[in-house]
Amino acid sequence: MTNTNPQTEYDSPWKQILQLYFEEFMLFFFPQAYREIDWTRQPEFLDKELEQVVRDAELGKRLADKLVKIYRIGGEESWILIHLEIQSQSESDFSERMFIYNYRIYDRYKRSVASLAILGDEQVNWRPNQFGYELFGTKVEFQFPIVKLLDYQQRQSELEASRNPLATVVMAHLAAVQTKSDRLQRKQQKLSLVRRLYQQGFEREDVLNLLAFVDWVLTLPSDLEGEFLFEVEQLEAEQRMQYVTSFERSGI
Repeated sequence: MTNTNPQTEYDSPWKQILQLYFEEFMLFFFPQAYREIDWTRQPEFLDKELEQVVRDAELGKRLADKLVKIYRIGGEESWILIHLEIQSQSESDFSERMFIYNYRIYDRYKRSVASLAILGDEQVNWRPNQFGYELFGTKVEFQFPIVKLLDYQQRQSELEASRNPLATVVMAHLAAVQTKSDRLQRKQQKLSLVRRLYQQGFEREDVLNLLAFVDWVLTLPSDLEGEFLFEVEQLEAEQRMQYVTSFERSGI
């Protein structure tokens, strides 16, 4: 892609959201698991450890992955692990990679490992959630929960009404997919998301964090970006707020 139509970026913004809003992430996408986690104890992100576990297994492109040490309510083990994958495109060996990462993490820590996947691709029917084989009486069976972001296209009103920051994240991700070849439409959707952020009354820090995600995934060519900024200034004047225009744009 040329500089006039910058490539849509998904990787870094998702990683940042996982780090900032892990509790809200689990509540939004995996509510059953959320209810079993002891949130009085701070989750610990094992980024460096995950790199070491998978460094010699570069199996396909990851959008973002996290290894998180958490404590379970009333669990027999003192702590367990959650391995998260955010996948941006369909991949034939995705399930195998999830299995390999799961057993490598288990092998290193000898702790229960929950493997969870968010599928952010554009293939409606691509829904990998298991890996296994059987040979001479030996049976391997691995299953993992998935969330398909495209499914939320049918749940727009639910997203609109949600106060969870991840609702905004999903709306921005879907908008990026939908407007990949129509940047004028992308500008309109981006402005609509910013307006919603301002009107929902989020804390200033949350607004800035979510603005960063929206800005990162809904990239615009320079002429449309200029129009967008002008319209945001007008919106901020109407709402008597200052977010985007109050700090250096590149700081987002």
